[in-house]
Amino acid sequence: MDHHVNEDASCSHTSSTERKSHHSDKTKQNLINRLNRIEGQVRGVKGMIERDVYCDDILHQIASIQSALNGVGKQLLEDHLKSCVVERIEEGDRDVLDELLTTVAKLMK
Repeated sequence: MDHHVNEDASCSHTSSTERKSHHSDKTKQNLINRLNRIEGQVRGVKGMIERDVYCDDILHQIASIQSALNGVGKQLLEDHLKSCVVERIEEGDRDVLDELLTTVAKLMK
């Protein structure tokens, strides 16, 4: 079977309680860089509150942070679908679908 699996990420699991993702160094560094920027934005919001910055300006910054986090989540979800989910379905593990639906529901809150 010829599947287009994302080569940057794959998952392995030895039991239902011990699962790990294996992202390429490039993918992992990209995610870390994005999260570092988000972390800086969150610290910036804290500073804005400490300096009594106008609420509307703070809310705009919070919206930007939420958007950035959604971007990280979308990338991880895409990688997960193309690797872990495909692999587990190929192995006959259909429980991954319920797990995925629960995860998507949490992301969409």
